[in-house]
Order: sequence, then structure tokens, then C-alpha cells
Amino acid sequence: MEEFGAAEVLRARQVADPVPGPGEVLVEVSYASVTFVETQVRSGRGPFGRPPLPRTPGNGVGGRVVAVGPGVDASAKGAIVVTTTGGAGGYAELAVARADDTVPVPPGVDLRDAVALLADGRTAVLLFEQAAIAPGERVLVEAAAGGVGSLLVQLAVNAGARVVGAAGGARKGELIASLGAAFVDYSQPDWLQRVRSAAGGETGDLDVVFDGVGGAIGTAAATALGSGGRISVYGIASGADADLDEHALAARSIRILGLSAAPTPAESRALVGEALRLAADGTLRPVVGQTFPLSEAAAAHAAIEARTTVGKTLLVTGR
Repeated sequence: MEEFGAAEVLRARQVADPVPGPGEVLVEVSYASVTFVETQVRSGRGPFGRPPLPRTPGNGVGGRVVAVGPGVDASAKGAIVVTTTGGAGGYAELAVARADDTVPVPPGVDLRDAVALLADGRTAVLLFEQAAIAPGERVLVEAAAGGVGSLLVQLAVNAGARVVGAAGGARKGELIASLGAAFVDYSQPDWLQRVRSAAGGETGDLDVVFDGVGGAIGTAAATALGSGGRISVYGIASGADADLDEHALAARSIRILGLSAAPTPAESRALVGEALRLAADGTLRPVVGQTFPLSEAAAAHAAIEARTTVGKTLLVTGR
């Protein structure tokens, strides 16, 4: 991208091959992750500022290590890994990453699934661990058909919770139901009442809300929490934060959790490793809803912004 704007500012270009520096590896990319945050950065209107241009987006890739830089053990060459790229450079056939950021893909886990779990799995595992869900608790997952949301649904169901997944549209509802959760369409005006009904219990109050939407949806969802509940805030798909009255929530012993502090590189690798372990043992199944050729990155961004995607969106290089 050489300018900020609509999805069409993403254009395929032939450039010189990157060269790994000290402590770095060169990855021949098979799959690149596409995130909603990347669409916000590309537009120039999101809450993340405007990075310098020109820029190749993409912070998560998977593929084979084909070269190593000075100081990196030569045995790393040939390994199949997933890795972050430091914030950019992933929408490409070759990407440079820090050797310390790479995570080997375990046997039995498809590389496509591993890339789908790189960012979303790390986030979902962290949020799930923070929420400390107990069996029988009532849990609402917003944007439950998305990459992170679909994983949170699975983790909460596996923990024995009564899970309600909220999203917009019948197609997303089918996916949510297939993951073991009740579905509520939050495009309907009475969606919150439907959530309470689906959650059951004497009061219909929720114990945990995973808020990946923010705005009016997140604000309303917080009102359905019972005393001692938790709201995990991790995304603003609506474009705005939820309006949370911290003092009022504290008065009801409701805690606000989320991504206030980014995990350290070591913690991040451990979270990715745990997500891949859960995939290897069958506990976690990433939902790859759609793939696009690398040359059609603009179409991938447009689909995400149109809310027509389910699960994870990946770019495929053909390598």
C-alpha cells in the first residue's frame, strides 16, 4: 500500500527478495493471516495511527524457513513454522521474522490451521485463561462466528459453560450452533432479551461477556452481567469502545478484563504453543471460512469489511 484508503489501495508488486539480518530468518510463506485490525490500519481511519508508507501489511505467516541470518542456528533452515513479522511484511511470498518469534508447527496440525491460530488462537487462549470460566457459568461471546469468537466459543463449551454466541445473519448462526453454542442474532432489536433467555438460569444474568465488538453491542451486553461477573474487552469491530461505567460495574463486583497489556514475546510464543497443542489434541478447531490468493488481498479486506466472512480469512501464496 502506497496510500491509505479503500481496499483497492492494496496492489500486487514485484519487489526485491528480503534478506534476513542478525537473529532473523527468511520464511517462504504459504499462508498469511488477514485481520480486521489490518483493514483499519489500511483505511487510515482506525485507532492505530498511520504507519509510514509504502507498507506491505501482514503480521502473521506460516511456511518453511529457507534462509537464516547471522547468529541463527543453521538447523532452523527447513523448519515449518508460524511466526509474527513485527507488524508488517506478511502479505508476501517471502517474509523476514525474528528467529525467536517462530513457533514450530507440531505433527498432526495442518499449516493452514496453524496460521489461523497464530494471532486468533493466542488471543483466545489468553482471554479464556483470564476469564477463568467455571462449569455451568453463562457466557456470551460477541462476534462469535469470527476468528477469535469461534475459538472462544469452543474453549467455553469445552469448559462446561452454557454459551450463547451472538452474530449477525443465519449463515453465522449455523456455524455458531455447530460449535455447541446457542445463537442470537444481534441485528434484531430484542437480541439482549434473547441472550438472557438462551442463557437460562433463574435470572438470566450472565457470568462472562467476551466483548469483541464494542459500541452499542458491548455497552448493552455489560448490562446483562450479574454480580461477580466479568467482561473481557478485546476488540472494537463496531469502530468504537463500549461505554462502560467502571464505578457502577465495580459496585456490582463486576471486573473488566482484556488486553490492557500486551504479552511479552516469550508469553506470546507460549500462548501460540498452547493453541497449537489444543489443536493437535482435537480440543480446538480453527474455522477457516475463506481463503484468497495473495494477489487478491484487496478482495479479502473488502469481504471482511462487508461482514460477509466467517471464521478466519487467509491469503494463499501457492508456495
